Amino acid sequence: MDPKEKDMKEEELKDNQASSNKEQEEQQEEKKAGQEAEAPLNEEEEMAQELEKTKQDMAELKDKYLRLSAEFDNYRKRTMKEKAELILNGGEKSISSILPIVDDLERAIQNMETATDVNAVKEGVSLIYHKFIAALGQNGVKVIDTKEKPLDTDYHEAVAVIPAPSEELKGKILDCVQTGYTLNDKVIRHAKVVVGE
Repeated sequence: MDPKEKDMKEEELKDNQASSNKEQEEQQEEKKAGQEAEAPLNEEEEMAQELEKTKQDMAELKDKYLRLSAEFDNYRKRTMKEKAELILNGGEKSISSILPIVDDLERAIQNMETATDVNAVKEGVSLIYHKFIAALGQNGVKVIDTKEKPLDTDYHEAVAVIPAPSEELKGKILDCVQTGYTLNDKVIRHAKVVVGE
């Protein structure tokens, strides 16, 4: 092969390689352009999918909220009804325990009309009183103790102050004008007392 032909072939090979390289570069550029064109489409699809998912989540949350709201409203109505019933019928137990005492009082009144023995009437009324106090005790009502106790303003209300008959009775309760009561350890009526000074 002569050198000229050799040079020509080499040049041809170089040209072929250059055109092949150029074609490859063009193909790569086309691929990139295609991918870039597809990328916005993929982003739009992703955004559309996210939007759809968000809408579904919102619908689920709205449904949960509505159910919870309805459930709470039902609970509120039920508790209000129970509270009203409790207010109306809450004293039923107390009243039921007092009714036998009312029966005893009715019998005592009937007997007083024909009774000639005053001591028997006194004894009967005393028994009814003790039965009544016991019934109150069963319902959580207790008498506030006052006899010779120091004045306690949480339980006692001083209505008068008189000179104490002895030194140890100073500042202590000498007399109870009106009995005080507690209901389950809460004062429902203070004892009105006379205190020594």
